[in-house]
Amino acid sequence: MNRQFSLAGLLRLRQAEQKAAESGLATANSRSSSVRERRAEARAALADSSGAVGSLGDSATLLGIAAARAASQSMLAELDALAAVTDAEAAAAKDEYTEARRRAVGLEKLETRHDAAFLAAELRAEQGALDEIASAAWHRKAGS
Repeated sequence: MNRQFSLAGLLRLRQAEQKAAESGLATANSRSSSVRERRAEARAALADSSGAVGSLGDSATLLGIAAARAASQSMLAELDALAAVTDAEAAAAKDEYTEARRRAVGLEKLETRHDAAFLAAELRAEQGALDEIASAAWHRKAGS
């Protein structure tokens, strides 16, 4: 049996793919988290501004406040859409990582079986040599 695992090169490739997918997943999760935080901050800022109307003097001020709220609502809608996109990207990155991990694990299990089989064959050969030595010694002693 060959000491070197015959699929070692493929295993290294699969592990490199797994690391790349892991990095992509971390990036996608970070981006998604960042967008969710920005969205929460924008919602909090919009909620805080809703009570600021109080006693207003003229209609121009009211129009300005209405325009600011409309712009804020539009920004929230864009952030909601961006959050949906980044969440979808994070889900796709998670699927990609899971698939890369699955491919790597299969080869890792094969490598473990190969190593165990090689060790067993090595131990059998060693035991056979020891048995041969003991048998030869016994025959020499019995023959004397």
